Amino acid sequence: MLGSVDSCVLAGLDVRRVHVEADISRGEVAFSLVGLATTTVKEARERVRSAIRNSGLEFPSTRLTVNLAPAELRKQGTGLDLPIAIAIALARARKPPPPRTAFVGELALDGSVRHIDGVLVAARGLLKLGYERIFVPAEDAAEASLVDGLEVIACTSLIAVVNHLLGAEPISATPACLAASPSEGALEHDLCEVHGQEEAKRALEVAAAGGHHLLLSGPPGAGKTMLARCLPGILPPLELSEAIEVAQVRSLLGELSRDRPLDWARPFRAPHHSVSAAGLIGGGGGLALPGEISRAHHGVLFLDEMAEFQAPVLQALRQPIESGRISITRSGGSVTYPACFALVAATNPCPCGWVGDGLRVCRCTPAAVDTYQRRLSGPLLDRVDIQVAVRRVPLETLASEPTGETSASVRERVVIARRRQLQRQGVLNAQLKPARLRQLAGLAPPSRRTLERWSAQRGMSARGFHRAWRVARTAADLDGSDQIEEHHVLEALGFRLQDVAA
Repeated sequence: MLGSVDSCVLAGLDVRRVHVEADISRGEVAFSLVGLATTTVKEARERVRSAIRNSGLEFPSTRLTVNLAPAELRKQGTGLDLPIAIAIALARARKPPPPRTAFVGELALDGSVRHIDGVLVAARGLLKLGYERIFVPAEDAAEASLVDGLEVIACTSLIAVVNHLLGAEPISATPACLAASPSEGALEHDLCEVHGQEEAKRALEVAAAGGHHLLLSGPPGAGKTMLARCLPGILPPLELSEAIEVAQVRSLLGELSRDRPLDWARPFRAPHHSVSAAGLIGGGGGLALPGEISRAHHGVLFLDEMAEFQAPVLQALRQPIESGRISITRSGGSVTYPACFALVAATNPCPCGWVGDGLRVCRCTPAAVDTYQRRLSGPLLDRVDIQVAVRRVPLETLASEPTGETSASVRERVVIARRRQLQRQGVLNAQLKPARLRQLAGLAPPSRRTLERWSAQRGMSARGFHRAWRVARTAADLDGSDQIEEHHVLEALGFRLQDVAA
């Protein structure tokens, strides 16, 4: 007696098809599981045996062989429990497998079907492979139903699935999850509460509009962290495709809400400066898991006290900042995760924080200041589009009522500027490659001469030259200008004065 069903295993955000075959034959009582299974999959034998018996089904009392094909593909995770049990049940019932159908889920000893991580990734991948139906744990049905065009069957128990396949008690398909519209929530940090800091607030607006990276440098208590935490309030909500991409990463990590799997708020990740390289870019044993940069995909990665981060950790950011993705190779293989984020960093200018301050005296030696500032390497700073010095606000102004613009009004300009960019080129200005930058963001002769002359005099790199060009294009978009004027170029170059001085 032979039964078979289809399932899958995940390799990062890639889905690998697995064909599960169960053969019941005469011979000594044994349960063999073959097909390059890891320990978690081999342990499925005990879970499946107990689940079948405790569900009131008969477990084969002869020789049972389960094969996980293809044999050369390494299988890991607990999502193969349900397909193994279903293959055995179909073998005993002498039933053919349902066409274009896949099964994923972990089994409890009593036969109930438990949650597994990555169901959304599995559902999207199986749809691309041509499957029309998927059986998933009931807890994960909401996230699987986000995939349009795939019939989702919620599984509460093994016996319910078997009865459905045998035609005894059909299970209704889960309705498609209709994504709710983005809602306006109360802002925890509003720009109107920031006193003064007009240059920094303008830099924040430009960074939000073009997706640019931003560095805020200044003494303790100047407002760097508060400014950074105001950034989510001026960013537009995620588009549907972006929200799905963010949800995929969270699904792999088991962080999706059961009731509301789709979130429209852009991610804001703020890891502590003691984070390891694996925690920041991703890693772990076997196949690497997503790190903070992938959790910040389509959102903001905030590094507070950036100079306190370990140097190897910061250097690991250089490649994903350029490419928008991260490829990690570990013992279990290579995986690639998305990492298109806006980097916002805050740092003190020296160990004590008071160098250049007009009221307090810096206690650091010149050598200590130089060593501290060199923790931020030139190649890393060269990748930061906007660098702003944040100065302390007079204390007498802090008790007064704020008079600045609200985050809502700034967000309106940001949304309009982003819409202009997407209509013109399909991506934000920060993501424009040099060829498309020349094609779609041409410079008028006066603006071109200013940019070239200033860059040559200050010794800017080619990367810095193009980044200043992109920032100038964003400043023009905020002004509603089709042409990059000279004052847009001067503003963009002003945001790189600190970099050149260093």
